[in-house]
Amino acid sequence: MEQNNIDIFAQKVRASKNIAIMAHKNPDGDALCSVLAMARLIELNYGVRCLCVYDGNIPENFDDLPLRRWMHYHAKVEEPKHFDLSILLDYGTVRNIGGTMNIINNSDFVVEIDHHLNDAPIANLCLDDDTAAATGVLIYQIIQKLGWAYDDEVMKLLAVAILTDTGNFRFVRNGVALRIMADLVERGVSIRQLQDVMNDKPRRAVQAEAACVANAQFFHHGRLALATIPHEEYKKLDGRGEIALALLRQIKGVEYVVLLKEQRENQIGVSFRGRTCPVDAIAASFGGGGHMYASGAVVADTLENVHARVVEKLKGL
Repeated sequence: MEQNNIDIFAQKVRASKNIAIMAHKNPDGDALCSVLAMARLIELNYGVRCLCVYDGNIPENFDDLPLRRWMHYHAKVEEPKHFDLSILLDYGTVRNIGGTMNIINNSDFVVEIDHHLNDAPIANLCLDDDTAAATGVLIYQIIQKLGWAYDDEVMKLLAVAILTDTGNFRFVRNGVALRIMADLVERGVSIRQLQDVMNDKPRRAVQAEAACVANAQFFHHGRLALATIPHEEYKKLDGRGEIALALLRQIKGVEYVVLLKEQRENQIGVSFRGRTCPVDAIAASFGGGGHMYASGAVVADTLENVHARVVEKLKGL
């Protein structure tokens, strides 16, 4: 991120009275916490309360995170006719935005802050860095470069953003995120306390994920673990199925893990995980994307067809 662009961003925030902040549909820990951290930073430094909106679902185990009450489902808020500024975080690509796109289209100026590789950014000003481990990392760097004031809530939110998007540091590619977390811990953030909050998941969700793990199938000499969650079980799911994905990745000999979630008829959410081999290009072939070792897609097809396509796609890899 260039300092000049960061300064322009600060100028836009300073000149705006009506600000909306959003991330990708079905926000994960990095998306949710980046939105809330940015909103709190703008309130602390400019005295403006932003509208934080989302589309899709937020996992229940994030309910006790700081400022969670600030997040509003986009269809349940009265939106002004236009916004001075919209800040779009952690969205990856335009097809991941969902229902909050209407707010973006009715904004005088749009800023994006993202760590995903995106060949077609949509904002007027882009503060992107695809080498960063999380969007929370970029927000921390913006704080430092602008000298913004921040508080305990911001620090906890940034810590969760980094913890979740790095898989508790399994996916870090450099030491930046580790150094940031060390600074947050030295300033009073308790990783154990945050983990306790995030691990407080509903019983029905844990049982649904455990059942799909128990019924997982293995292909290509055990290198591919493939689990499915039918629609009746998907309704019990809390989030993206991270428990199932994590358990299957631990099995000896498994290189690729794929979780198929029947969100509704002919709409299948596909989560890809790789142990040592990248999966982002595989997700892209299904119309999705994401991180090198953790990606996903939403496919308009039957569960059976997507299952067969995944098995064939990973044949020989």
